[in-house]
Amino acid sequence: MASVFRFALSNLVLAAAFGACLPAQATVASTTTSPASAWRQAQQLILVITPDWEASGGRMQTFEREGGGWHARQAPTAVTVGRAGAAWGRGLHPAQADGPQKREGDGKAPAGVFTLGEAFGYAAQRDTGLAYAPMRASHYCIDVPASPLYNRIVDSEQVGTAAVEGSTEPMRRDLHAGGDVRYKEGFVIQHNPDNVSGAGSCIFAHLWKAPGEATAGCTAMAEPVMDRLLGWLDDRRHPVFVLLPEAEYRRLRADWQLPAFAEAAP
Repeated sequence: MASVFRFALSNLVLAAAFGACLPAQATVASTTTSPASAWRQAQQLILVITPDWEASGGRMQTFEREGGGWHARQAPTAVTVGRAGAAWGRGLHPAQADGPQKREGDGKAPAGVFTLGEAFGYAAQRDTGLAYAPMRASHYCIDVPASPLYNRIVDSEQVGTAAVEGSTEPMRRDLHAGGDVRYKEGFVIQHNPDNVSGAGSCIFAHLWKAPGEATAGCTAMAEPVMDRLLGWLDDRRHPVFVLLPEAEYRRLRADWQLPAFAEAAP
């Protein structure tokens, strides 16, 4: 499933700053700066750890920054990721040469550190500290690499039906995909914010279709878990999303100033 960001109506495009439509300054961090400085303002952190690059499931835990350090907010919970595991994505973290690299259609979830985009869902309104965009039958996330709207959520009533032809990502899956509830509620993970063609698109956190069922590249979870997340997340606290295989987490934890993944929260 996929990624995009903040709905900005320009001429033809209702192009969301959804997971992928960030301004240029939000592109991959320079390796000449301290990695953690790219997310130094973050006061909320979602951490997903998978057993290895090939794993399609993992554990997620939330943290808040207090007194200069990260503190667990809740105990870990089960999530699923890409059916083919994970691969390095494009986000706030320095580019990583070692390991698989995220590509369009590879079935892998992007690994790294990412800002969050807007929350979205089937309801007209949502109780969340993230900006919220209700989805209609005319909303699509464009996963066609050759499209000028690649990695954006658009409204076909604004851009025209021809502009969304070939996209496999209708945002109202309940209406276009036989009652599918996966996009009933979720939020954008801002992978590939500069919309590099073929680097991967439309990466979300969303509901899973069934417990333990893997995704095409998103992070999926049970509805009560998503409900808690959306109620907790707050744009004003600059939340970030981190996904790493366990070995990479152990290698990078100190340099990236990441919290300890605990089995219990206060």
